[in-house]
Amino acid sequence: MKPTFAKTLKAAPFALVLLAVAGSLAAHAQTPMPDPLDDRSVRRLDKMEKVVRELRSIVFQGRDSGKPVVIQDAQTDAMLQSLTERVSDLEQSLTRSNASNDQLALDLDRTRRALELSEANNRKLNDRLTSVEQRLAALESSAQETTTQEQAEAEEQALDPDSLFARGRQLMADGDYRAAEKTFGRYVDSFGDTPKGPEARYWLGKTLTARGANAEAASAYLGAVRGWPKTSWAPDAVVELARALIAQKLPADACQTLSELPRRYPSAAASVNARAQAARQQAKCG
Repeated sequence: MKPTFAKTLKAAPFALVLLAVAGSLAAHAQTPMPDPLDDRSVRRLDKMEKVVRELRSIVFQGRDSGKPVVIQDAQTDAMLQSLTERVSDLEQSLTRSNASNDQLALDLDRTRRALELSEANNRKLNDRLTSVEQRLAALESSAQETTTQEQAEAEEQALDPDSLFARGRQLMADGDYRAAEKTFGRYVDSFGDTPKGPEARYWLGKTLTARGANAEAASAYLGAVRGWPKTSWAPDAVVELARALIAQKLPADACQTLSELPRRYPSAAASVNARAQAARQQAKCG
């Protein structure tokens, strides 16, 4: 860029001086130059002519307006115009970019809401599926248990008394007191009047004691020792009857039952007598 020549004019006398200087420069510019002109002289002449034109513009503009005037090179205006246009383009691009970002933010917010709604629906579906699975598992378990019970009952019904009794004893040996209770209960219902009926009641009482059904156990033991049978299990049945009565808060009945033990079963095992003594202390028998 060529250097800018600028002056500020504020008074008419100074303007006249500038006119004089301009005239002098013009006269000098018209002075015959050595011929031919070299390139350097041509450049100097062009520069002086440009200065003259700028000075004239300053003089006339200052004279007409009476205000300070700044004369700028035409190339500067072109550059300012170009910069202005570039700034305008950038502002438009920024505006479009902001609009695009706003739309993107809106789309993103919609997507986020849709995702949250989808997750909520998935959770509801999972909860419903879990509930259905649990209900199905419960139904399957109940159906399987019913089927197993029906099969067991069918098998027991097909057994003869001795086989049914043996099955109950085996279930007790296996620790399956619930199944043993059902087996001996079925035996008592079907074969309670047979010779092994009292013993079946004794073992039924054992299964009832195991699950804490003391009232039912006492009834089973009472049926077992009715008539004071002379069997190996009878002394223990007497002690178990007393314990079931104590559990029902009937200590007087328990003490009366225990008082019959030495008279009815003088040869009872030492372990049975020891348990009977512990029951007497628990019932506070006199």
